[in-house]
Amino acid sequence: MSRPPAPGTSRWLSTPARLGYVLAVPVLGLLNQYLGFVAMIAAIVLVWKDSPWQKAAKVTATIAAMALLGAVLPDPPEDGGRDPVARAQATTPPPAVTWPSPTPTASPERPSPPPPAPADYRGRPLDEAREKAEEAGFGVDEHNASDDGKSIMMRMNWTVCFQKTGWTSSGTKTIDFGVVKTDAPCPETDGAAVPWPRMPDLVWKTWKTARVRLTALKVVPEHHLRADTAYGNDWLPDEGEYEDWRVCATDPAEGADVTVDTWVTVELTDQANGCPEPDSDRGHAVDLPDRDDDGDPDYRDPYPGDPDRTTTMPNGLPDHSDDDSSDGGSHGGGWNCPRTRWC
Repeated sequence: MSRPPAPGTSRWLSTPARLGYVLAVPVLGLLNQYLGFVAMIAAIVLVWKDSPWQKAAKVTATIAAMALLGAVLPDPPEDGGRDPVARAQATTPPPAVTWPSPTPTASPERPSPPPPAPADYRGRPLDEAREKAEEAGFGVDEHNASDDGKSIMMRMNWTVCFQKTGWTSSGTKTIDFGVVKTDAPCPETDGAAVPWPRMPDLVWKTWKTARVRLTALKVVPEHHLRADTAYGNDWLPDEGEYEDWRVCATDPAEGADVTVDTWVTVELTDQANGCPEPDSDRGHAVDLPDRDDDGDPDYRDPYPGDPDRTTTMPNGLPDHSDDDSSDGGSHGGGWNCPRTRWC
């Protein structure tokens, strides 16, 4: 295969050295493919330069060096084996080209449909307004239009003041009623305070005038209006006979709010008596003079000074002398004598 080396040949050009160069190719190739490639070139040069080997041995050694290096090199990448720099350049996206963005033109928005136009339900009872609106295809809602926060119960007792229509996302038309209690005035705006009327000054007005003034407020029903006497020992004549009596005081007092829930009491007196002093016997009824103490105030006592005869007993107290002897002297049993000192 080879001839013996010529005398004076360097040890690094000996046959074992040349074989070592070939065998070093895969070792260096494992460490670095470029170093392995350089080692392969060096091994091939040393195999052929001044080598005593026969040509067939040189070819075999060359092929072995290349095969050994190829055995340890990694598989070529799918992108054709380009070097890392080329691969990095290939994978780096090209710089983005920035084009001046055109000024966006506002696309015309689809106009919202106008609110549906319902009938005017203001002033109607809530239950009736709801029924009519539902018949017209509206989804109906309701709320208290005042600031008192009361819940809506018994819709027949509430009246529509405000109405607002709209659409749902599914295209259903809706209506929302703002309501107050029936006979209450509507607020100036939805959600504001109810402008309740104030108690007027009725002192020394006749009962007839006072009743007209109170009913004109349109929040006091007749059954919420009550007449009473200003004096504790006085009483009202029959209905219709005290139209000209005069007002001494009212409850609530002048200037107070009068609502649909207010009960009004008007204290009256015959105009011949005048009114009690405002601060006299505060918290207690004031009585008219009654000289004979028979329960009839002097101004209406038909028998002044006679305590035995009153408006209810014009003939005097009954004589029960017979009963006294039979019942052991008991008196007054079963008498019907209201407003007298005997009862």
